[in-house]
Amino acid sequence: MPVFISDRLAKMGFTFKKFHITQHRTAMKVGTDGVLLGAWAEGGAHILDIGTGTGLIALMMAQRFPSAHIDAIEMDEGALADARLNIMRSPFKDRISVIGVTLQRYRTQADRPYDAIACNPHHLINSLKNPLQQRAAARHTDTLSYGELAHHAAGLLKEGGTLSVIIPAENKGILEPEALFNGLSMQKTVRIRTKGSKPVKRCLLEFTKGMPDHCTVSEETLSRPDGTRTEWYKQLTDAFYIR
Repeated sequence: MPVFISDRLAKMGFTFKKFHITQHRTAMKVGTDGVLLGAWAEGGAHILDIGTGTGLIALMMAQRFPSAHIDAIEMDEGALADARLNIMRSPFKDRISVIGVTLQRYRTQADRPYDAIACNPHHLINSLKNPLQQRAAARHTDTLSYGELAHHAAGLLKEGGTLSVIIPAENKGILEPEALFNGLSMQKTVRIRTKGSKPVKRCLLEFTKGMPDHCTVSEETLSRPDGTRTEWYKQLTDAFYIR
C-alpha cells in the first residue's frame, strides 16, 4: 500500500479492509490527513466527528471502538450524501448517526456531553456550487475559525474528554492558545514528516478538557527513502489498509 493516496485512487473511491468510501459528491476526497486522524484519535463510548466529509473518520472510529456510538456532523450537502451512503453500506451503520448541521447549531442541540471529539478542520466549509471553490474553501477554516472550533468543542466535551485534530504544523501556534483559552489543555503532540528529509508539515494534536498530568511530544515519519511505509505508519494503519 503506498504511503500517500493518489489523485487517481481518490477519484475512484477507496476500499479499506472493512468498508468502502464512495466520494463522488464531496469536495475533499480520502487523504492521508483523514486516515492518520481516524487511526490515531482517542475514543470513548460517545464520540463526535466534526465535519465528517465522506464519513471516513467516523467509520474508522467505529471500527477501532466496537462499543462506541459516533455522531458525525457535516454541513456540505454533497459530503452528506456520500457519508450517508458509505455508512449505510458499512458494518457499522447501527452505531453511526450522520447529521446535516453546522457545529454552531449542533452545540445547541446536543443532549449529552461527549467522551471524545475528532476533527479534520479541512472539511469545515460551506456548500459551494463550484467544485473548485469547494476544494479551495475546504483547505481553509474560513467558515469556522480555530477559536470557534475550540469554543464549541469545549462546550460539547465532558470533563476529562478529548479533542483530537490534525492541522498544518504552522497553525499549531494559532489553535493551541485558542484551546487553552477555552479550557482545553494540550495532552499529546505528534509532529509528522512525510519523509525524513522533509520538514514537519502536519501535527496530530490531542487536547483534554481539564489539566493533564503531562504532555507528550513526539515526531514521526510516514515513508522510508524507498517509498514504503515506516513501521510507525504501518502499525497505525494496518487495521485499515488492505496491503
